[in-house]
Amino acid sequence: MPHAPAQQATTAPAIDESALYRKVIWRLIPFLCFCYLAAYLDRINIGFAKLQMLDQLQFSQTAYGLGAGLFFVGYILFEVPSNLVLERVGARLWIARIMITWGLLSGATMFVTETWHFYLVRFLLGAAEAGFLPGVLYYLTRWFPSYRRSRVIALFMIGLPLSSLIGAPVSGWIMSRFDDVSGLEGWQWLFLLEAAPTVLLGLATLVVLPNGIHEAKWLTDEQKRILEARLAEDEASNPSTRTSFKDGFWSIKVWMLGGIDFSILLCAYAIGFWLPTFIKGAGVTDTFEIGVLTAIPSLAGLIGMLVIGASSDRYRERRWHIIVPFLVGAAALFLSTFFADDVTLLVVLFSIASGAVIGAVPVFFSLPATFLKGTAAATGFALACSLANIAGLVSNSLMGFVMDLTQSSAIALWLFAACLLLSCLLVIALPPKVVNR
Repeated sequence: MPHAPAQQATTAPAIDESALYRKVIWRLIPFLCFCYLAAYLDRINIGFAKLQMLDQLQFSQTAYGLGAGLFFVGYILFEVPSNLVLERVGARLWIARIMITWGLLSGATMFVTETWHFYLVRFLLGAAEAGFLPGVLYYLTRWFPSYRRSRVIALFMIGLPLSSLIGAPVSGWIMSRFDDVSGLEGWQWLFLLEAAPTVLLGLATLVVLPNGIHEAKWLTDEQKRILEARLAEDEASNPSTRTSFKDGFWSIKVWMLGGIDFSILLCAYAIGFWLPTFIKGAGVTDTFEIGVLTAIPSLAGLIGMLVIGASSDRYRERRWHIIVPFLVGAAALFLSTFFADDVTLLVVLFSIASGAVIGAVPVFFSLPATFLKGTAAATGFALACSLANIAGLVSNSLMGFVMDLTQSSAIALWLFAACLLLSCLLVIALPPKVVNR
């Protein structure tokens, strides 16, 4: 008994793991979210620039669609190599490189005068940005066990809807406020001003982002030990986890995930690249008003991400948290084609589609790391994203062609809705014992 007080005094207080993970989230996720916001904004601001540049540069809808789609050719070609480089050199250096180069190329779009200029800069922009999203997703698997990832990925990926929620009104304001200032058109100012934050965030990455748990100076040794132990326990709980490049590249599940994400991106890019055009076609002409209306579906997507992601983690269920949103999103896309002249119903239906389909994104991206780790995870994330981003080329090229041919987007949107329904079959085929973790 006399020794009990001394023993109690030397016992370290237990670390609150929930508080520890909140600390990690606050240190990493807001910064990464802003980076993703900048990435997606620089990818889709062409949808706003289109409202002016097509007439001024005499580009057709088909030329715009092809140029917007060529971004994804560069993106797809360099996705897997980029993620493999990230695994070797570390997240801090490689994510900084990605952001700085794509920011400079996005700004260079202001100098486009010919269609081949447009095609070239969009291809190079895709090549520069390749690896950012799968790289960050792989990076997060090195911090959080699988049962915490859906919510964390949701918090990171709200940068996607935020890019339109914030960027759409700002883009509309820039184009109207800066039009013909210093001899530059509004769309040229748009590319210049929205590229600057990306370059600055890229430089900040070199200071802010640790390569992994071992480099985080804001964690104690005991906190690092706990985080690493939880990752080890999570990996040990699934002995079928694959680790090699070959496992990541040839896994049938990865190719299935690529098909599912393909359908998500068909919907996402229809909204991101074409909604300003749809709203203008419904009778709205003021660019700032178009920006505000375009932001509404993005707000719905943000809410959907947080709600669906949290629900999926709470119940440790993934498949039906993707299937049900896909069914709702497909119905909304299909119905939107019957209200092309009614801006209110158009925005409402696209908001439902965005809230459902974009809301399922964090659940989807929690899946690859449930059966892959290490090099296989880096490869698998990148390959799934590469396959999926073929949707960017298909979505934009097909939409531009269909609109030039029929003066309507209906056929393209019906096809995108059908792809969501077909992807439900792929989701059902995923083994629940593996993905529901």
